[in-house]
Amino acid sequence: MKKLLTGNEAIALGAYEAGIHYAAAYPGTPSTEILENIAPYKEEIIAEWAPNEKVALESALGASIYGARSLAAMKHVGLNVAADPFFTIGYTGVNGGMVLITADDPGLHSSQNEQDNRYYAKFGKVAMIEPSDSQEAKDMVKAAMEISEEFDTLVLMRLTTRICHSKSVVKVGERKEVPLKPYKKDLQKYYVAPAVAKQLHVEVEERLKRLEKFSNETDLNYIEWNDKKMGVISAGVAYQYAREIFGNKASYLKLGFTFPLPMEKIRKFAEEVEILYVVEELEPFMEEQIKAAGIDCIGKDKIPNIWELNPEIVEKSLLEKDRETIDYDKSIVVNRPPTLCAGCPHRGFFYQLSKRKNVMISGDIGCYTLGGAAPLNAMDTTICMGASVSLGHGAKRVIDKYNDEMRVVSVIGDSTFFHSGMTSLLDVVYNKGNTITCILDNRVTGMTGHQDNPGTGYTLQGEITDMADIPKIVEALGVKNIKTVNPLRVDEMKEAFDWAFDLDEPSVIISRWPCALKKYSEYDKEEFGQLSGVCEVDREKCIGCRICVNTGCPAIHFDKENKKSNIDDVQCVGCELCMQVCPVKAIEKVGE
Repeated sequence: MKKLLTGNEAIALGAYEAGIHYAAAYPGTPSTEILENIAPYKEEIIAEWAPNEKVALESALGASIYGARSLAAMKHVGLNVAADPFFTIGYTGVNGGMVLITADDPGLHSSQNEQDNRYYAKFGKVAMIEPSDSQEAKDMVKAAMEISEEFDTLVLMRLTTRICHSKSVVKVGERKEVPLKPYKKDLQKYYVAPAVAKQLHVEVEERLKRLEKFSNETDLNYIEWNDKKMGVISAGVAYQYAREIFGNKASYLKLGFTFPLPMEKIRKFAEEVEILYVVEELEPFMEEQIKAAGIDCIGKDKIPNIWELNPEIVEKSLLEKDRETIDYDKSIVVNRPPTLCAGCPHRGFFYQLSKRKNVMISGDIGCYTLGGAAPLNAMDTTICMGASVSLGHGAKRVIDKYNDEMRVVSVIGDSTFFHSGMTSLLDVVYNKGNTITCILDNRVTGMTGHQDNPGTGYTLQGEITDMADIPKIVEALGVKNIKTVNPLRVDEMKEAFDWAFDLDEPSVIISRWPCALKKYSEYDKEEFGQLSGVCEVDREKCIGCRICVNTGCPAIHFDKENKKSNIDDVQCVGCELCMQVCPVKAIEKVGE
């Protein structure tokens, strides 16, 4: 049987077929759907959302040490969070086979940088594989398990957005039931005190030599001989781009096992071709090592290392040819930047926050990052998960020292608070900070597609579980001043800010209302009830002041010809924010 699958779906199928017993992840685009598609295999695989990537990797390691085949998945910046255990696993090795999936994001489709995580494999001294389509993504999970167990190593599987989300045909196989490997206490392997680590490092270097020999022999790295005037070394989706451009006019060394590189095979391939190109995305990871080995090649001197590659870029870079495209009048194309959804509970929060003066607003990673965009303009920084609280604290300490009157508001989401905001808030309390921390609890992990988290009351596999209580956690961290508000109520939000700005010690405002797109859980129905009806503009009363438009709601548009506001009843969810801000009460609720 064959199926049309994305790379993420194929990896989930590969995990099932490979006999994996345990999988953990923190959701992050473009890797999110891997665990979502593993979760249905409840009988065979334990699948869990972890509070952050470090916890996910450590949990997967625990399963491996006990003898299970395990998998951890995360987006590229997630590996920064998980780097601490990652580097030590490079020393300890594994027991049951273990694969770590890193989904890089060239083109920054949903990320704050374009880091190339292939360097992590070299830095961490672990094996690495790179699929170039969905079939390989599935097959390489199985290969990774075998490599991991044969060489006692973690295997890093490097994906990119295009592999994660593009679909290709995959042949479906059967699950291989793999028994747990025996667990035995082994202080000389897993008890990484300095004296043990010294010996483990010696073993790691020997392992890398054996892995390089394997790299030169494995079928994961193979040659396609065509015209020998041109040779291309490539891996991942970049191979597909090169193949599309050059076809049979070039020969290819297609690499699936990319660390350690098969330098012997590369050298022999280079000797057979007249000119050698290295096509890779994004950094010169392979090119640097190939040139260091004394092999002449052309790569990043022609191919850019900025933004996602595609066939057009490869063709223009190496053949100096521009593809014909349909020309159009770019001046009439409407600019459509991303915006908070109609009815988003964060809009009321940012609408009120934007009215505060002499305020530094430190933001975080999530839907609410869009609070910094026009017309709300209510965020000054976005750095990484959890940074809002600690960054705001550092800034406020300096502000206070130099007698500035500026206040600092730190904005963080519920899932991000669980991920890495709790320790930052503890830092605020411990070091006598004076920031206003706002936790935007929209009852789900919103940006990555509505995954459950410790605050929703459900696990990844649908089990009812204890619901983390954010106010109690905040109180336990030492915060004395805590308010929970409905952000859709403008006056309630304003009063909360007035209260917090008047305090001279740490405070926390919890903005609590479900995401406008969320399917309500039984807990949500009981606490919030469903919104109903839509808002409608009375055009006779509307004075064209545009205050409703300035909320940034995409359901509201302004008729420039008639100088009146209109509300799209298809998009409107009846949150009533526009009703509350209209100075002449020209908006009313209908259809309740």
